[in-house]
Amino acid sequence: MKREKELKHLDPIEMGHRIRKQREFLNLTREDLAGHLGVSSKFIADIEYGEKGISIKKLYLLAQILEVSADYILAGEMKGSEEQIEKERLKEGILEPLKICNAKQLKCMEQITKFYVEALKKK
Repeated sequence: MKREKELKHLDPIEMGHRIRKQREFLNLTREDLAGHLGVSSKFIADIEYGEKGISIKKLYLLAQILEVSADYILAGEMKGSEEQIEKERLKEGILEPLKICNAKQLKCMEQITKFYVEALKKK
């Protein structure tokens, strides 16, 4: 008896959203990410908007740069080390409450986060 499995379809817009969210979480600009991947910042924007695809080789590099698994980039699934999964869970826990904030409030949280990260770097 053959087991039927429902196959998922790739959503390039959601994939791009995950890439952008992680890039911003790591405080990388599109230019920074493009430099690491050896592509243009326009290409990064096209990927983030779901307008272009990415090669397997670049996906592999992207996952390493963004510190997430390729499964997470492609499908939003958390596979990998326990530490990676915990980091993703914590990031979601931090970002979720901020969804109700307006632009001014988010700008304030961005500044607080930057000050916090800078203090950590000095330790």
